[in-house]
Amino acid sequence: MTVAITGGYVVPVTSEPIEGGTVLIENGKIIAVGSDADVDVPDDAEIVDASGTWVLPGFVEAHGHAGVGEEGIGWEGRDYNEMTDPNGARLRAIDGINPDDQGFRDALAGGVTTMVVKPGSGNPIGGQTAAVKMWGRTVEDILIKTPCSMKSALGENPKRVYGEQKKTPSTRLGVAAVIRDALTKAQDYVAKRDHAAAENKPFDRDNTLESLAQVLSGEVPWCQHTHRADDIATAIRLADEFGYKLVINHGTEGHLLADTLAERNIPVIIGPLFTSRSKVEVNRRSLRNPGILARAGVKIAITTDHPVVPIDFLVHQATLSVKEGLDTDTALRSITINPAEILGLDDRVGALAPGLDADVVLWSGDPLDVMSRAIRVFVNGNDVYHFNDATGEGITKSPWYSE
Repeated sequence: MTVAITGGYVVPVTSEPIEGGTVLIENGKIIAVGSDADVDVPDDAEIVDASGTWVLPGFVEAHGHAGVGEEGIGWEGRDYNEMTDPNGARLRAIDGINPDDQGFRDALAGGVTTMVVKPGSGNPIGGQTAAVKMWGRTVEDILIKTPCSMKSALGENPKRVYGEQKKTPSTRLGVAAVIRDALTKAQDYVAKRDHAAAENKPFDRDNTLESLAQVLSGEVPWCQHTHRADDIATAIRLADEFGYKLVINHGTEGHLLADTLAERNIPVIIGPLFTSRSKVEVNRRSLRNPGILARAGVKIAITTDHPVVPIDFLVHQATLSVKEGLDTDTALRSITINPAEILGLDDRVGALAPGLDADVVLWSGDPLDVMSRAIRVFVNGNDVYHFNDATGEGITKSPWYSE
């Protein structure tokens, strides 16, 4: 099926905006983006008149817990923190995701079509993350990539969790030691595995160490939960020791090391930005921090850490970061192409360009204007969300049955 979204103000993100533009979709992919005059629309295409709207790629949430941290149902929906083993590298977010979580519907209302779902931060090594679309029946339907990264945590959370159990790690020293020990074992495991393969000998596989081997090889980035500047320095120290690709997550005090992060080309997924100063390590939380990092040359993505901040507020965090000094172009990139590039998803999402997935959102105006809203959302070319002006409500198409 071919769909042509025509007549809108098209913002591809990775190229210049187009007044009176067309996005041509076929079989769930974008096949052309250009002015209405330059794109050849087939006669049998379904026409979507986007006149008066802004047409953008679906937003990308780089760090959320939709589906594994379900809202409003208590412990039954909390599946993101297996806090019984400090090393959870073998744990997979995909095994806990419920695509019927309300967060998936809220995401569409906020123009978010992709989320990297991550285990929580209760363990020094939390597990494997997964990039998913926000509409579909099963994990297999919505999955883009797994593992997308490995989640790890420094700072208050793991030391509190295991300190309360009177076991290691109960200090920052212990948290770093757990991570270092696990990665050292993984190095030894890889050497033994490779030797066994070269000698054509049997070898007992270990799911935890196999998962860490993917980090050591550079195949899977290391998403490091860290807030304080000293913990960020520890994250860098560990990455130097083991040579993996480091991505700072949260980075509340990242602005204090902005020059170091920029010099070393370490990206920061920053946020959530609307929370209270609920613990010591987030005392320097500020909407000014994204702008400070970006001006220093750090590649940033903005996160809600949903459900810490509701997923449909992702764009509002970008908007208020602009108010506090972040330039508008970087703000838009921080919720589209930047998170896609940081986590290796830019061959699928994050922009409007031929060959990418047809995740397209029509906005009533500039999405960085707090009064604008997502009025129509396409995921993989499927028309899945409409805002009803008459009722003032969003209507999400069910992926389970025809309505």
